[in-house]
Amino acid sequence: MPRTHDITGLVLAGGRGSRMGGVDKGLQGFRGRPLALHTLLRLQPQVGRVMINANRNLPDYAAFGAPVWPDGLAGYAGPLAGFLVGLEHCHTPWLLTVPCDTPLFPTDLAPRLAAAAAAQGADIAMAAAPEPEPDGGTRLRPQPVFCLLRASLLESLQRFTQEGGRQVGRWTAQHPCAIVAFDQPGDDPLAFRNANTLAELHTLQGQAAP
Repeated sequence: MPRTHDITGLVLAGGRGSRMGGVDKGLQGFRGRPLALHTLLRLQPQVGRVMINANRNLPDYAAFGAPVWPDGLAGYAGPLAGFLVGLEHCHTPWLLTVPCDTPLFPTDLAPRLAAAAAAQGADIAMAAAPEPEPDGGTRLRPQPVFCLLRASLLESLQRFTQEGGRQVGRWTAQHPCAIVAFDQPGDDPLAFRNANTLAELHTLQGQAAP
């Protein structure tokens, strides 16, 4: 099973922030800290190393104390561009990706994904979280930006993106992938709630337990 020191954590903060009016999402405040810093500090105890993927305001991100890598793909190509640059700079056997806009993600994310990858012999472990259905029930929905990836997948992702591929799910479907449900007793129902707008960010901050 991958251990803490076998995993590099990557905070994905390279988006346009279109639904936040174009602001740099990772630098918006949450609990008195920039979102990306809050995410970095939550991730750090779970992994051996950390780094950040960002495309703007690089000195601000560098001030958080972790290496910062911008996309190698042009035009804000989405999460896979972050995955790619993360794998290119990953010096451990595994890379764990988390987005900067989901600040309440589980503090045991890495060990649970690692355990599932080991148990199933998978190259990828992806989180899944319960989502309300119109009929009042719930369904498990994969969270493709919460991925534990074997570093050896770099060449596969390079080929996929060079051919124009940009969807995380289409690429991960090419490899053995363990889906890990975060719906156990004690799991926070807000753990995978992301903030796409400033209003959603303020709401999430109000809902979150101190």
